[in-house]
Amino acid sequence: MKLPSHISLPASAAKRPASAEYRTPVYAVVGNPNCGKTTLFNALTGLRQKVGNYPGVTVEKKTGITYSQHGRPIQIIDLPGAYSLAARSPDEAVLRDVLLGRREDTPQPDRIVCVVDASNLERNLYLVHQVLDLGRPVILALNMMDVAAEAGIKIDPAALERELGVPVIPCEAVRGKGLVELRLAMSRIELPLAKHRWDVPGPIAPAVAEIQASLVQNDARPPLVARAEALLLLTDFDSVRVAGSKQHSTRTLEILQQWRARWTRDGTDWSGVLIRSRYDAIKVLCEDVILRDRHAGPSLSDKIDAVLCHSVWGWVVFAAIMGVMFFSIFTLAEYPMNWIDEHVSALGGWVKTALAPGDLRDLLTDGVIGGVGGIIVFLPQILILFFFVGLLESTGYMARAAFIMDRPMSKVGLNGRSFIPLLGSYACAIPGIMATRTIENARDRLVTILVAPLMSCSARLPVYLLMIATLLPGDTVPAAQKAGLMLVMYALGTTGAFGFAWLFKRYLVKGGTPHMIMELPAYQPPRFLDITRHMVERAWLFLKNAGTIILAISIVLWALTTYPKHPNPAATPTEQIAHSFAGRAGHLLEPVIKPLGFDWRVGIGLVTSFAAREVFVSSMGVIFGVETADDNTTPLRDALRKAHWPDGAPLFTPLVCLTLMVYYVFAMQCMSTVAVVKRETNSWRWPLFQIAYMTGTAWVVCFIVYHAGRALGF
Repeated sequence: MKLPSHISLPASAAKRPASAEYRTPVYAVVGNPNCGKTTLFNALTGLRQKVGNYPGVTVEKKTGITYSQHGRPIQIIDLPGAYSLAARSPDEAVLRDVLLGRREDTPQPDRIVCVVDASNLERNLYLVHQVLDLGRPVILALNMMDVAAEAGIKIDPAALERELGVPVIPCEAVRGKGLVELRLAMSRIELPLAKHRWDVPGPIAPAVAEIQASLVQNDARPPLVARAEALLLLTDFDSVRVAGSKQHSTRTLEILQQWRARWTRDGTDWSGVLIRSRYDAIKVLCEDVILRDRHAGPSLSDKIDAVLCHSVWGWVVFAAIMGVMFFSIFTLAEYPMNWIDEHVSALGGWVKTALAPGDLRDLLTDGVIGGVGGIIVFLPQILILFFFVGLLESTGYMARAAFIMDRPMSKVGLNGRSFIPLLGSYACAIPGIMATRTIENARDRLVTILVAPLMSCSARLPVYLLMIATLLPGDTVPAAQKAGLMLVMYALGTTGAFGFAWLFKRYLVKGGTPHMIMELPAYQPPRFLDITRHMVERAWLFLKNAGTIILAISIVLWALTTYPKHPNPAATPTEQIAHSFAGRAGHLLEPVIKPLGFDWRVGIGLVTSFAAREVFVSSMGVIFGVETADDNTTPLRDALRKAHWPDGAPLFTPLVCLTLMVYYVFAMQCMSTVAVVKRETNSWRWPLFQIAYMTGTAWVVCFIVYHAGRALGF
């Protein structure tokens, strides 16, 4: 099998002795967001992938193995998408640091595959231009050739290869076209180096030369890497203040500061000069390789966008899509959730029959199975949400949703990029918070992290459902009335998130409303294999991150409700809990929560549910002696309605049920989220602040709701 005729490789590759020792080459796959980079990576590696996080940051790390035409392994690293090596987000910082060999946890790639969107070649070539500065072997994968053709764009790959001096492979990753040719190019022992025809602008050239010399002499950089890094430092000096003390010598920073001060005095926009110079060179290059059909009308994507991005119809379609998604999450997920719940209960029942009564049996049934089961039961909802998110991303609609949401989010100081993490937080705040790494502005990213837990996640559903069932019992109450009350809780949380975002941007992390510049990629058919792989990966990360913490805390909470033992062996479960460490803590907490209409038993539920909100339901079942496995016992909702204060007054009145739901709307009741926030912000300052402001808000709002309700006669 031969490479395309326009691809030329050096003769030295063919003359290399066959007996030479083979070393597994390491390729980095880089490209702009939405260029099909990850689709290409998945197609090359198949199931031979390993997914994790880069140490120190929650940026996803994907590595995989493909094989050469001779069956030899080739390692591939899928680096985060970026528009430039001048890093403005954690994703772009990882890309830059890996290519420059700064990360000890990741090998510096020997070679680079640059994936570009053929329908947006001029913009995509900016990153390629910077990568070619590194002087390393590069293969250019010219992806989405079909999309370019539909837009009336014809590209001459042979001309592009002659201009750049690197192999250029036309491909369509979605359909698998060009993968054989790309794998053959990657199999070559040697690749040509680029003929990078770009001269640094005259006013900037002395600065580049001086900084390059300092990087070679004082920072031990290879000459070509030093030149590329000097250009990056001049393009985005602000990034130096974050990592400069660790990555660059004092002398290099001094030279950089001197040139910056000199240009500031002269009024020279050195960054703009460099950026414009690159784009000028790219424009000249594209004139020779791109042919446009002047008679081509609007593309299919343009025609669809005329509806989906319309000021009216865009919102109608957006509301319909969100409605279908939430209907699926809260309705279709019910069947697999019930199935999981039944099997978890059956497992607990089997353990009860297999083991003799005692603490070990109670630990396994109530602590281990009950704790882990409370997390697994929500897995169908998580999977459905990730399916929709993957579907919207792979088709290209997610960027349109962010575009539509940009205007309302700008009212609170954020932009449309924050919409996607907040949307993910409806299922679980953990993946939602992790998704904030795509937000370039550090202030916006922090604010989004701080307000994401206010979006009503699926873990709040059991509490809402129990309180609604207690508040509106029986089958005579219309389902629409119950659904309306549920919708009010979701609207309250969303309103709170936007309100606090506005407050934080105005007073806590001051900054203007950022402008959003986002590419609207061409629409693509959904890639269900990639969506399924994404669902499985995210579900596993969710279970690993959340499940392990819940398991540990559930065991601790079981011990706190079990010990010390009540002196009377015939004591009821409620008496035993009142005597336990948890019961004593509940009595200590009662003076604080009594103004909200809660007693010590509710207090235990509030404390235990800090592990996870859904633990509140199981805690209430234990406290009020309701064993759901026994069909003859009183249902929990009826037991709650029969609960009384010592003076005989009912405990769970409609007003108290409503107040309790409001508490769970605002309170930070999730240890897993706290751990993720700590990891994302690399500090305990912000998760502790999050606990304080959310719990404080919950108490104040509940106090107002409860006493206003009592004043109105409820």
